[in-house]
Amino acid sequence: MANERKVQFSDREALLFHSEGRPGKIEVVATKPLASQRDLALAYSPGVAVPVKAIADDPATAYDYTAKGNLVAVISNGTAILGLGNLGALASKPVMEGKAVLFKRFADVDSIDLELKTEDVDKIIAAVELMEPSFGGINLEDIKAPECFIIEQTLRERMNIPVFHDDQHGTAIIAAAGLINALHLTGRDIKDTTVVMNGAGAAAIACAELIKAMGLPHDKLLMCDTKGVIRDDRDDLNQWKSAHAVKTDRQTLEDALKGADVFMGLSVAGALKPEWLKTMADRPIVFAMANPDPEISPPDAKETRDDVIIATGRSDYPNQVNNVLGFPFIFRGALDVRATTINDAMKIAAAEALAALAREQVPEEVATAYGVQHSFGPDYIIPAPFDPRLIEIVPPAVAKAAMDSGVATKPILDMEAYKETLRGRLNPTNAVLSLAYDGARAKPKRVIFAEAEEEVVLRAAIAFRDGGYGTPVLVGRDDVRDRLKEIGIDDPDSFELHNSRHSPLVPKMVDFLYGRLQRRGYLRRDCERMVNQDRNIFGALLLQLGEGDAMITGVTRTYAQTMREIRRVIDPIEGQTPFGTHILVGQSHTVFIADTTVNERPDAEELADIAEHAAKVARRMGHEPRVAFLSYSTFGNPPGRWLDNIRAAVHVLEDRQVGFEFEGEMAADVALNPQQLANYPFARLSGPANVLIMPGLQSANISAKLLRELGGDSMIGPILSGMEKPVQIAPMTSSARELVTLAVLAAGEIAR
Repeated sequence: MANERKVQFSDREALLFHSEGRPGKIEVVATKPLASQRDLALAYSPGVAVPVKAIADDPATAYDYTAKGNLVAVISNGTAILGLGNLGALASKPVMEGKAVLFKRFADVDSIDLELKTEDVDKIIAAVELMEPSFGGINLEDIKAPECFIIEQTLRERMNIPVFHDDQHGTAIIAAAGLINALHLTGRDIKDTTVVMNGAGAAAIACAELIKAMGLPHDKLLMCDTKGVIRDDRDDLNQWKSAHAVKTDRQTLEDALKGADVFMGLSVAGALKPEWLKTMADRPIVFAMANPDPEISPPDAKETRDDVIIATGRSDYPNQVNNVLGFPFIFRGALDVRATTINDAMKIAAAEALAALAREQVPEEVATAYGVQHSFGPDYIIPAPFDPRLIEIVPPAVAKAAMDSGVATKPILDMEAYKETLRGRLNPTNAVLSLAYDGARAKPKRVIFAEAEEEVVLRAAIAFRDGGYGTPVLVGRDDVRDRLKEIGIDDPDSFELHNSRHSPLVPKMVDFLYGRLQRRGYLRRDCERMVNQDRNIFGALLLQLGEGDAMITGVTRTYAQTMREIRRVIDPIEGQTPFGTHILVGQSHTVFIADTTVNERPDAEELADIAEHAAKVARRMGHEPRVAFLSYSTFGNPPGRWLDNIRAAVHVLEDRQVGFEFEGEMAADVALNPQQLANYPFARLSGPANVLIMPGLQSANISAKLLRELGGDSMIGPILSGMEKPVQIAPMTSSARELVTLAVLAAGEIAR
């Protein structure tokens, strides 16, 4: 049976995700300032006339003056939506918006979803062809076979930009990458390998065509449809199936599998019987890619053959064939050389780059921080989808193949410089956060949710459990189970709930708390009252007594009040200054702001401690820290009486000989703006600061909250560091998604 890493969620949670705030998943954001009349005149009339004339004179300049070169159309008519079938164009819109989000998230490619209300092949071709001036590429999606073959082929012939049907070629490329490595592990040459392909739809035919382009002989592939092996003596084959017909006396899938090296399934659950797997060659390779359930489950396959290498389309098993490894990066490379098409050479280059990446180790700092350690072998032949190196590995390979095959109209002259620009397109925080989620699934923890009577907390706890990140330990009254039912949970009793009114742990908690507080003026009855009535005290004591591994709270009380209650039970780490960090996350940058929550007026030693540990948090999030001690003054201008602590903190770090860049005191614009920083050539920062150490709680907290409410970037946190136990205090306005993130970070002890 499947392990517990499968990501699950309720229908209600999915609908809330798509409807809360601004409906849907995408919006259009202007890339130029539009604050003044002059800005508007330049953006539209009359200023826009200048690039219009330039493009009319030289169409290639459209890539210089418009977004065309980074814009992909995601197009569907809804005839083959995921595994749901023909539900129509409008119903496909959430999927196409999702595709647009993936393009942006993984490769910084802008995209617009376009749903076409027709099943007429000629109308679809005409509509898409007419849109060529608008886009740098076309991604076709969820269009049923055989129409998808006709549409893609015709558009590729008529259009001078890349046209790519991801359902076909995305699956083929990722499967090919896995096959390259599986053949490597088993010592096979593709020219001598026998492959059985079960399924003859769009993805299966694309897989067959690609592995043949990689060197598999035509007669070494036996393709099967619902009527058996596709032989050259069958008279019921369409043109796409007949292209893969072979001369053979084998008639059924069972016949075809005898002695075969590879099974590739794009068909239905259970199509590969265990007894048929036994008849395959030594060290068989199985790609069971039917969704949602594979042709054979990995546990069943390994129970039948302990020498099998198996991949599926599922995220809860090793070796997932996931299209997100392909299409964003393939389009990235194709767009960057202005390719006129995506050809076999580019697809093979992508597959080979993915295969090579899987043979490398995940960067040590990421593996160490998050407990994610991939090692090339039978259970790791395909890279993890969130590997931060994908952006700098796959697009250059695709771009080079486009140049070598003559379809690039703007060749890249300096490939190393190109890789550097690719690294700058994406924020490593996003990749590392994704790895943190992977780490949580790999090592699930028990996280105490101290305010379980709040719906947002319950929704977070449900998402935490269903996501496979660990076990939520709920603190609240017995009616929490009724609230779980109202949210849509069928088995509320399956959630662990602790109620102080009848918890057998209360006497032990009172003893523990009274032992801590009796010399601070608290009577035993004060401790009894706090244990019985204060959810934060009760939850923190659960954590101290080992009933959980981490704790999340904060949505019902102010941060300061919650922190006071937590401190009655949990101490700071000896020798450390507890502090809070807000993390500002943009598309290509992250800024860590500390201390924003705890210390009102830190002295020099405390400021140095905060800087040192904030730098560690930044490193764990994938960034090389550049620390700036902020002030209203830059190196004494203007002078003031509040600068001594900041200057002394810089000297403390100098004495400690810490292994990161730091500088101060300096104004925020100097720390963040390279042009301003250039006025101080003696400054020790090699680039804009990404860790900002604030001089006091007033400026820090105000700045963080202003940025949260007015800034365009997303905000994580505050993240609490420096406590003996992993506990996080969320803002009172937190969403369920934000609470889950904090719970994952708490469980992974990211901030300690």
